[in-house]
Amino acid sequence: MSGDIRVGVGGWTFEPWRGVFYPKSVKQKDELNYASRRLTAIEINGTYYSTFKPDSWKKWRDETPDGFVFTIKGSRFTTNRKVLGTAGESLEKFFGQGIEHLGDRLGPFFWQFANTKKFDPEDFEAFLSLLPRTLDGRPLRHAVEVRHDSFCTPAFPALLRKHGIAVVYARHGVYPEIADLTADFVYARLQTGSDDVETAYPAAELDDWAGRLKAWAAGEAPEDLPLVDPAHAPAKTPRDVFAFIIHEGKVRAPAGAMALIERVK
Repeated sequence: MSGDIRVGVGGWTFEPWRGVFYPKSVKQKDELNYASRRLTAIEINGTYYSTFKPDSWKKWRDETPDGFVFTIKGSRFTTNRKVLGTAGESLEKFFGQGIEHLGDRLGPFFWQFANTKKFDPEDFEAFLSLLPRTLDGRPLRHAVEVRHDSFCTPAFPALLRKHGIAVVYARHGVYPEIADLTADFVYARLQTGSDDVETAYPAAELDDWAGRLKAWAAGEAPEDLPLVDPAHAPAKTPRDVFAFIIHEGKVRAPAGAMALIERVK
């Protein structure tokens, strides 16, 4: 048995994709329709900066096919605060914008923290406790992306396992890589691709990533990724996997995602 593997990119409105990913014949208003039929997931990053109207969420749902999933980046007004345990009101506003209108297109939320945010176990647990577990009767999944080395301690994945929260595995090149399995799904952000390569990563690297995604989906931990708590043996159970190619220039990200989708079919 294996979990579902979904692969995509960050957003769908990006001018340099026009004429590269999007054919010139595709109108801007039809870009989500086009992208969602070639990718299996898209990260909505605009939610980090602002909220959207309910009609926007309904429109995005209606423009995408069955089986497609959006993941949603949490608000900076929630994560960029000195005391995370005070984020209750911010979370209420964030989850009150109409996200539930995505229906079955709704995937995990991921919460990204600044590289200056250090691990404070008590305050971080207060934040995890604030995250809603359902929205309009639909179960919610959450993942956290941390960028400070102080999180590289077994106490961090242990805390996430306690709350059923995934750690975002980020291949970045600067920030720490934490590949510990802490939830019933995996969230990966591949950020070291290059626009000098037609598919963002060379074929051999895409083959390697496909193997890792398949291992995660089968409930295994890839042997070549770093763990901060290697003594913990997670249950070998199928996990859904969400992987996104998001490198700096990101012009070739869609091509890389499509190539990876072909490899994990």
